[in-house]
Amino acid sequence: MAFKGLLFRNRHKGEYMLKTELLEILANGENSGVEFKRDDIRPEQLAKEIVALANLQGGRIFLGVEDDGTISGIQQHNTQEWVLNIFRDKVFPQIIPFYEEIKIDDQYRVAVITIAQGISKPYMLKHNNREEIYIRMGDRSELASREQQLRLFESGGLLHVEVLPVTGTALAHLDRDRLKYYLSAIMRDPDVPVTDAEWQERLLGLGFMASDGMGNSVCSIAGLLCFGINPRQFLRQAGLRVMAFTGIDKEYQAQLDVVIDAPFVGRWQDDGTGRKQLVDEGLIEKFAAAIEPFISQEASHIDEHMRREKSWLYPWEAVRETVINAIAHRDWTRSVDIEVTNYADRLEVISPGKMPNSMTVDKMIAGQRSPRNPLIMEILRDYAYVDSRGMGVRTKIIPLMKRDNQAAPGFEATDDYLKTVLPRKKVDS
Repeated sequence: MAFKGLLFRNRHKGEYMLKTELLEILANGENSGVEFKRDDIRPEQLAKEIVALANLQGGRIFLGVEDDGTISGIQQHNTQEWVLNIFRDKVFPQIIPFYEEIKIDDQYRVAVITIAQGISKPYMLKHNNREEIYIRMGDRSELASREQQLRLFESGGLLHVEVLPVTGTALAHLDRDRLKYYLSAIMRDPDVPVTDAEWQERLLGLGFMASDGMGNSVCSIAGLLCFGINPRQFLRQAGLRVMAFTGIDKEYQAQLDVVIDAPFVGRWQDDGTGRKQLVDEGLIEKFAAAIEPFISQEASHIDEHMRREKSWLYPWEAVRETVINAIAHRDWTRSVDIEVTNYADRLEVISPGKMPNSMTVDKMIAGQRSPRNPLIMEILRDYAYVDSRGMGVRTKIIPLMKRDNQAAPGFEATDDYLKTVLPRKKVDS
């Protein structure tokens, strides 16, 4: 059979280097990106390994190798066609592999199947009229959990978690005054709903409510986070955990350790002159009030206006932008808090979840944009909480830190979180 787009190579030239490379890989053993298999493996078992590698970061499968790294060689003469049939019949969506065979000597051949990181996640094993999603966990391939499947659908662009329903909620758990202001004053909508039925219809259309699959209309994650009354009552990872310590590490006794539970946006009203007035703080305003005493200092003397001048240990706009980024881009499938921690020498903000799609720290610093939660991002932009260009790291955080603190922020990205570190300003004692 022909497999369109197949990358196949049977290397003969430079064989010594290939043997050296192969033997080094075999000596290191299996890991997240390397799998050893005999060529008598069942087709569905090979497809399982292919799917798991594609759903992580790609990797290589070595056929004709025992689990302990011993070379047994491929025995069948049609290995290439057999492998390609598995890719065609058992793996969905289609993946185009890179296939090569390495001759070790006149007795042994090893087939190497190279799989790139998939861009159409999640990949599934199709077998016995079932579709199963696997993911690589160390040197094992395991069925993906519900949360892992959600992340795979999200990374493949097939799902935005923010519009999923929140079980147990209802229209009554959204702050209608906040919603009225959003529709009338910000969206300039002349037709603000009046009845519960009208509100429900509008909020379903906006993505602030969703069907729970059982005939009920409930709050969506985005709706509850932005406009909910006590969002943590139903979504325990909502809000912010804010801490402060006198030293450079977490200690037993904290100066501050609070969890702030509030909708993202404040509640505003028109003061009668066309100007807006904040009447109920949102999450950002409550955070500012909590952290301010720990990231600012008052002068020891009183000025001519009978005031003590205040100085900031970090540029406030950089702090604000960092926290808003954590809120806007975090992974809401993870049931852990965003943490904002002030130490003696730095401020750390930890946003749960791996960076979305193919985003990296370097791309983020360069100004590339890839919002994980576009609906939440748009709401925050409507309220002017975020820069209209969505380039706060490049245009605010980095330049402000360099200007005011003479130090660049640090970024650490893992599979579990993105940590932003703002070095504290050095002040004369």
